[in-house]
Amino acid sequence: AERGALADWFWTIDRFFLAAFILLMGLGFMLSFAASPAVAERIGLDSFHFVRRHALFLVPAIAIMLGISFMSPRQVRRAAMILLIVSLAAMVLALFFGVEVKGARRWITIGSLSIQPSEFMKPAFVVICAWLFAEHARQPEIPGNLFAIILFGIVAALLVAQPDLGQTILTAAVWGGMFFMAGMPWLWIIVLGGAAVGGLLTAYTFLPHVAGRIDKFMTGEGDTFQMDTAREAIIRGDWFGQGPGEGIVKRIIPDSHTDFIFSVAAEEFGIVFCMVIVLIFAFVVLRGLNHAFKERNDFTRFAVAGLVLQIGIQSMINIGVNLELLPAKGMTLPLISYGGSSMIAICVTASLILALTRHR
Repeated sequence: AERGALADWFWTIDRFFLAAFILLMGLGFMLSFAASPAVAERIGLDSFHFVRRHALFLVPAIAIMLGISFMSPRQVRRAAMILLIVSLAAMVLALFFGVEVKGARRWITIGSLSIQPSEFMKPAFVVICAWLFAEHARQPEIPGNLFAIILFGIVAALLVAQPDLGQTILTAAVWGGMFFMAGMPWLWIIVLGGAAVGGLLTAYTFLPHVAGRIDKFMTGEGDTFQMDTAREAIIRGDWFGQGPGEGIVKRIIPDSHTDFIFSVAAEEFGIVFCMVIVLIFAFVVLRGLNHAFKERNDFTRFAVAGLVLQIGIQSMINIGVNLELLPAKGMTLPLISYGGSSMIAICVTASLILALTRHR
């Protein structure tokens, strides 16, 4: 019978979503014990350096996820607008003043912290595009679709300039899915599909690192050490794994705690365990799409669908790379891989899903 902000939150939150997100974060922390010590020792750090940092990132990530989930849809739109403006400005600054890592400028250093602005741009971009699509559906005289196309062009240009083709493809796929749900005309489907193919061909022609990764994937020639080692780890794990701490191949995977943590999970805990991880992600996506299908408000429908698609497609790309089904791409496994920017940004995405799917 008690009424208050906390009581209302408890009785209106989607507890299945909340449990799935907390479970993924718990699995990620557990896997950090298996994946990160070898990487830390290889670069001369304490064995549990990344484990402690992972735990440190979990505290603000959970706080942010729970805090934003109290917001109303109107507050979600306002917060997303502020976050989008700040993150786009930070992406521009990163191009000129950011830290260059492996030929890309994606990071801004503030004191001892390194922040990747594009990670925080993604959930805000989804929410604002959902609002633009919804406004056009509500009042066709409002050029919401045109503004969404312009916004996507700005975001894609900044991502390509970094360069970050993987995030560009992810953002384009999520945006295209939302546009399709908003009633994209067939003419736009043809035009945008042709633009996507043309963009990929242009990237292959003029960006050597993109051409190199695609060529290595198609021919198997060149430096494919990391992907071959990841595949070997998965094969060695078999159905039920070698057991906690018994992985051997994981010790020579350079990015075992970030991009290839799925392979470490397969080696130590088996393919069955990895299938459970895939099922959790599938549950999040399908439950989100089910919410969107039942939702009457266009903004909430498009936003929830776009946010769960972002998590689902990103996890598909990461797992596909681990299984050698896709070319190598530095993309984390949501809520599981090590990484402060990625962890907190995905928790922002999760919190927006929780806020928008609350029963009202």
